[in-house]
Amino acid sequence: MAIEIKALTPTRKELAEYVQFGIDLYDGNDCFVPPLIADEIATLSPGDNPAFEHCEAQSWMAYRDGKAVGRITAIINNLVNQKEGSQVMRFGWVDFIDDDEVVDALFDTASEWGRKRGCTAIIGPMGFSDLDHEGMLIEGFDEMGTMATIYNYPYYQKQVERMGFTKDVDWIEYRIKVPDAIPDKYKRIADIVKKKYGLKVKKYTSRKKIKEEYGHALFDLINEAYADLYGYSPLTSRQIDHYINEYLGILRLEDVSVVTDSDDVLVGIGISMPSLSKALRRSGGKLFPTGWYHLWRAIRGKVDVVDLLLVAVKPEYQSRGVNALIFCDLIPYYIANGYKYAESNLELEGNENVQKQWEYFERRQHRRRRAWRKDL
Repeated sequence: MAIEIKALTPTRKELAEYVQFGIDLYDGNDCFVPPLIADEIATLSPGDNPAFEHCEAQSWMAYRDGKAVGRITAIINNLVNQKEGSQVMRFGWVDFIDDDEVVDALFDTASEWGRKRGCTAIIGPMGFSDLDHEGMLIEGFDEMGTMATIYNYPYYQKQVERMGFTKDVDWIEYRIKVPDAIPDKYKRIADIVKKKYGLKVKKYTSRKKIKEEYGHALFDLINEAYADLYGYSPLTSRQIDHYINEYLGILRLEDVSVVTDSDDVLVGIGISMPSLSKALRRSGGKLFPTGWYHLWRAIRGKVDVVDLLLVAVKPEYQSRGVNALIFCDLIPYYIANGYKYAESNLELEGNENVQKQWEYFERRQHRRRRAWRKDL
């Protein structure tokens, strides 16, 4: 049967089918971690995601004989294109059966949409911002994923290479053993940094207070620290408000480290949280009827893995040991909470400064993912 490509209208019903396909394709796979369906629908909805103020996007699903066999979203991030002086289209939320005809139909449709809007290249998988999932898995298929990363089948790489895509950039990930105590050398570095620059660590027990004191400053710091990273899309004020409201409520605040100077100006931030991977698998991506309970137990209870969601340090303090100060604060809480391992999540393979912070810990590099590029 011929492949039918259907352009989605951003209705909740169509987006729910779109998101569900990306879950059903991995039914029975022990390493796949489903996203929260409600969050995915909101991200793809112009009325809910403030990124649509500077992004154009269109999603499609592929059908054969009435059965869904693939999906893809094309995104033009005008903010990044203006910053970089480029005309690039992103692809994301891409999933498909291992079928050349299906894959070609999806990418040909998305590429033609981009060409009509003046795009000269396509890259991905990437989202609207760096807080969306990005990077196609190319190593580590036998490792359970995290809530912050994409899982895909090994044949995805074969298919994109067949179409002429080439490597644009790689990210690597580490699984790090939580030590029984803070490494002595790490602690010495933290003490030197604290004294030399007059830095201090702040801890919070009130979400309201951390939001009032450093809510916007936190994301302003992320914008500043990540400005030169691959494909980074600066978060707008509305996006910052959106992410504060979306994420602050689920963080375990003892797993958050805030570093300031003597004038209480934010210098660095480390945000981590208990792994939700197993809870999301039990929930199937649904909050109701029982998914909320699995997630609540993971956030408030005991799990043995902590996800390192992000570390951001002001540029003038980078490579000066602030990361050591952050983790010297967090490690005792990790030990007390019973975490055995930490997941680093994505780190650009060329970012040696980030990877050097793990040299004092037992670790293994267990996943690699890639952003692909092709001229249109």
